[in-house]
Amino acid sequence: MKITILTLFPEMFTPLYGSIVGRAVKENKLQIEVVNIRDYTEDKHLKCDDYPFGGGAGMVMMAQPIGSAIEAVDPEHRARRIYLSPKGKTFRQDMVYALVECEHLVLLCGHYEGVDQRAIDLYIDEEISIGDYVLTGGELPAMVVADCVARYVDGVLSPESLVQESFSENLLEYPQYTRPVEYKGLTVPEVLRSGNHAEIDKWRRNQALKETQKKRPDLLK
Repeated sequence: MKITILTLFPEMFTPLYGSIVGRAVKENKLQIEVVNIRDYTEDKHLKCDDYPFGGGAGMVMMAQPIGSAIEAVDPEHRARRIYLSPKGKTFRQDMVYALVECEHLVLLCGHYEGVDQRAIDLYIDEEISIGDYVLTGGELPAMVVADCVARYVDGVLSPESLVQESFSENLLEYPQYTRPVEYKGLTVPEVLRSGNHAEIDKWRRNQALKETQKKRPDLLK
């Protein structure tokens, strides 16, 4: 899979190359391409934003640099083109499963007061939001989407790591423990030390239900 990220601030994406995702890139299991939109502006001063028609606070990203960048990285429109926007559909786990089936994702990071609507109308397939709040730009949401999708690319994680985790079967994950058995008066539940895998599976299922009922009862509806 290839993930192309279009941004005015490519330096923000250094953390994406760390940990598991960074290792997957080094091992050629995943390709991440960060593209500076300023490289495609026709303005001699590398300007990519301007004042909004109709007035109002802030600046708006111009259509031309965005359009030229998208045409360059995906000339035949084979990629799934996504604009990270607070107006988009809320990002959920079921969307991850759909996106991982794509061979190429193009993620557009908005900034300032947003993006010229013509760039969205002409070049974007869907808008995605990571939550009901507003950030300074789409860079952090793009990293969230890229990280979530990358986990499901073949070979990035072991298959065992992807089962029985939060949001699988609309349940939150059960509590996890490791050594030592006792820490500050709290002990690992005896069932997890029993070696009885049937009972362990039963306990984990019950704990997942309890966690979901307590913290996210909406998932059980």
